[in-house]
Formats: sequence, C-alpha cells, structure tokens
Amino acid sequence: MTTSGPHGVDRRDEALHQPDSHPLWNESYYLDAVAADGSVGLYARLGRYPNLGVTWWTAMVVGPDRPMVASVAYDLPIEGAPGESSGSVVSVETTPMDPSDATDGRDTGSPTGFSIECATPDPLSSMTVTATVPASRHRVATEIYDGAVGTPTDLSIEAEWTTDGIPYHYDITTRYEIPCLVHGQIAVGNERFALDGPGQRDHSWGVRDWWAFGWCWAAFRLDDGTRLHFADIRIPSSPMTFGYVQAPGENVASIERLAVRESSGADGLPVAGWASIEPGGLDLTIDPVAFGPVVLTATDGRVSRFPRAMARCATGDGRRGLGWIEWNQPVAP
Repeated sequence: MTTSGPHGVDRRDEALHQPDSHPLWNESYYLDAVAADGSVGLYARLGRYPNLGVTWWTAMVVGPDRPMVASVAYDLPIEGAPGESSGSVVSVETTPMDPSDATDGRDTGSPTGFSIECATPDPLSSMTVTATVPASRHRVATEIYDGAVGTPTDLSIEAEWTTDGIPYHYDITTRYEIPCLVHGQIAVGNERFALDGPGQRDHSWGVRDWWAFGWCWAAFRLDDGTRLHFADIRIPSSPMTFGYVQAPGENVASIERLAVRESSGADGLPVAGWASIEPGGLDLTIDPVAFGPVVLTATDGRVSRFPRAMARCATGDGRRGLGWIEWNQPVAP
C-alpha cells in the first residue's frame, strides 16, 4: 500500500531513516489502543536518538478502575539501521536478569530485561508489537512526577495494529498518522487482558525538542466508525494545527480550523477538554478517564511534563467515542 494525494504516505517510510547531525534528531513509532468497553488502555512508544546513542521506551497500561502500570527507560541501546526495505523490524534487546538476583519484590515470574520488537509485515496495513519488559504499578498516576518507583512487576504485549482508514501524512513535517483497530493481549504480572478495540499509530522522524513548546494531540474513533485526529501545536509565535476527519465511505478531510482548550486540576492534569473542528462543525467534549504521565528531562536540565490519557469523547450531535489524548507541558525555568 502507498497512499496518494497531498497527504499520501509512501510504504518505504515505514522503515528507518537516515538521521541528520542534530543531537535531538529522533525517530519514533507511537501506538495506542483502548478496549472496546473502555475498561483498559495501552500506549507504547519506541524512540531512537542515534546521535545520543540511546533508545527511549515508554509503555503505559491504564484503566478507570485500576492502578497505572508504567514501563519507562531512556537509556536502552540503539539497534537497527536506516533502510528502504518494504518492511521493517525495529527491536531492542537487553540482557535478561538472573532470577536468582530478584530481590526487588516483583509480583510474579522471573524478572527480565527489555525485549521489544515493532514490525511492519505489511507496510501501512499493519504493525505488530511484541514486548516483554520490566514495569511498575502506581496507585496514583501523578506519583511518577515525584520520582516514585512503584511496585515492580513485568509487562508483556502481543498485539497487532491493523489499518482502519487511510494513512495521513502531515504538512510541513515528516510524520504520518494511521487509524487502526487493535487485537492482542497484555499481561501484567499474573493479570491478562484481551485488547480488542480502536487505536492509532504514528511514525515520525526529525528533530524532536520536547522542551521548546507545548501541544495537544488526540485521536478518537466514534461509534459510527468516524475517525478523528488533531494536533494543536502551541508555538507562541506561530501556532499550527494538523489532523483529519475520516467518515465511513467518505474521503479524508483535512482539518481546516481547530480550537482546543482544557481545564486543569492538580499537578496540571487536564480534567476536561473541548475541541471545535472544521470541516463538519464538530464540537467535541473530551473526558480523560485514566492517565499515564511521564517527566521528560533534557541534557541541559529543561523539564517537560507529559500527561497522556485514555479518554472518552462525545460530539454535539450525540455520537460517542474512545481514544487517547496528550498534552506536552514544558515547565518554565
């Protein structure tokens, strides 16, 4: 599959790209999913910083009635090389921990190192994620802002993101978004969850400075099959918007006008959001139901808080949906 038009995506771009010399040049694969009943959600990100010699990994399992489970590492090795093959496999392996060294109270099984594989067996049509990684349980999501380590556990992911719509390349920047349906399973310690529901994945490459400006990003699937995605880029001197509306049986419509606002509670976590979208005259009410936040610290000491949430949404005409929403919140020096 290679899509056409002004926002078309080349299947070769599923593979890794040649970096430039900027220290913050990054290439990332981002994937999220929500169970169809809204009981549990997952997001995962594998981000390669070749000029820093590290890979970032983040995975969060959240739900409205469960503790947050986090697997976060910013110092994994770089593996794989740029290429233009029609399919790509990006993987990270670290040495498994000897079970005899397990004195940290993990709740089950043999503690392991990081084993992560993101593969596109059919570029632009599907991506699979297979991962076994150390993780931690957190009773309160925001305790991760304070450096809390949580209760150690293990997280396994075996899931496939199948394209459910038309891949969409941004204007200006090297990034594309793909609406998906997700099928697979998650294991947290002794718990197992089926993962069947809507999701989204994206792939971007270029300089990623998390600390320069804020943004709000979201992707939802409405109950009539409509796919919504928007990004409100909050650069003070030149704000930008990206996104689309994909209604069943209709062409993809790029967002022409977007207004996003949110109401924040403790620790800066948004407790409600609203988005007005054209075309379509959509007025969206957004209800974040379970957060998976992280703290991002630059090598020069700058800090950004990054709350990401599984969310429900509703349109003014009565449709409802599920998805994920995120805010990047750079902290003023």
